[in-house]
Amino acid sequence: MISSVAPERRGRSFGALSVRNFRLYFFGQIISTAGSWAQIVGTSWLVLKLTGSGTALGLVGALQALPVLLFAPLGGMLADRFPKRTVLYAAESLAAFTALALGLLVATDHIELWMVYVLGWLLGCATAVDLPTRQTFVLEMVESRHVTSAVSMNSVVANIARVLGPAIAALVIATGGLGTCFLVNAASYALFLGALCFLDPAQLHASAAPPRAPKQLREGFAYVRRTPTLFVSLLMLAVIGTLAYEMQVILPLVARFTFGGDAGTYSLMVMSMGAGAIVAGTIVAAGGNRSPRALGRAAMLYGVLICVAATAPNLATVLVALAFVGAASIMLISYGNATLQLASAPEMRGRVMALWTVALVGSTPIGGPIVGWIGERFGPRWGLALGGIASLLAGALAYRHLCAIEQEHATDPEPEPDLGVVVAESVAEGG
Repeated sequence: MISSVAPERRGRSFGALSVRNFRLYFFGQIISTAGSWAQIVGTSWLVLKLTGSGTALGLVGALQALPVLLFAPLGGMLADRFPKRTVLYAAESLAAFTALALGLLVATDHIELWMVYVLGWLLGCATAVDLPTRQTFVLEMVESRHVTSAVSMNSVVANIARVLGPAIAALVIATGGLGTCFLVNAASYALFLGALCFLDPAQLHASAAPPRAPKQLREGFAYVRRTPTLFVSLLMLAVIGTLAYEMQVILPLVARFTFGGDAGTYSLMVMSMGAGAIVAGTIVAAGGNRSPRALGRAAMLYGVLICVAATAPNLATVLVALAFVGAASIMLISYGNATLQLASAPEMRGRVMALWTVALVGSTPIGGPIVGWIGERFGPRWGLALGGIASLLAGALAYRHLCAIEQEHATDPEPEPDLGVVVAESVAEGG
């Protein structure tokens, strides 16, 4: 039965699209992010074609993620200190250069592995600036009443692109070759830069730069350490990010060496995860607030489903299992985001969420090579299963501690804040 308030809810959900600047940005982001996913597929297959090595594949992922680990705070500072549209011009232009260079080198058959490493590092540097800038730039394009809608629509971009990008990659690689895949991504960056050019500066709501203060990063670490819910959750997420969130390393190995497939096979795997993520994202968004224990349960479910995928006997079964893995992944991310933001003081949310980024993305320089080596040495199924086992165990331990923490605070009469408001406030603070 359709509720009578459904149209009103849909209006709130898509309200940000009524703003011209946000519409341009939203559709430009879909094109650009889909191109980025196409490049992820193309890069993975290129490294396997050059080396056949899971370790080399892990190193590429590590080199792309290492700048995020090292320079994301600097990227956030640049986003705060300079006009965000200008910062995005610079970051997107550098990313477009890496895609164009990679495409031309592959198309002319001059590509070597060290070039992939260097260009991967440069792309990571662009990402370290691009990620925090995009998160905060969303707020400048809409009025306060559309902030929650803009945040939600921004998350939709990633899930749509996660399905479109691999499909584009499979089609382009099959018809035009690997080099064309990277050139298509370069073109997608150009379209996004064009969308930025057509934004109306008069309709942007620029935020004032925050005051400088010493030792802010150290204070964030200390705050997390003395807040049990944050400490347990981030520690669990760091384990999962290191060993279970390395799909772009292990899935190409599964596609090629377990099932004898090609880039199209890998694309189907990523698309299956993306389709599951879209469905789960819709369900989770409508589910309201969640307790911290839900985060532990989501981690255990994620681990179990990865293990199911690792033991699946054929490609069709793997694709079905990966759809559920993608759904569980979105649950884990959503509950993790909610748990961390609801457990953080408003003035600390930005720094807490920076540590969240480090836990899930910045851990790749450690986990990528490990998972790649295990997949190469013992077989891709074991590399995939390692992440599942790690997620299951970390989730079980975290669940036990989070239950104990929740019981200690069971008598707290303070009402739980609304998640939509919390996320909107976090974006407003640059979190």
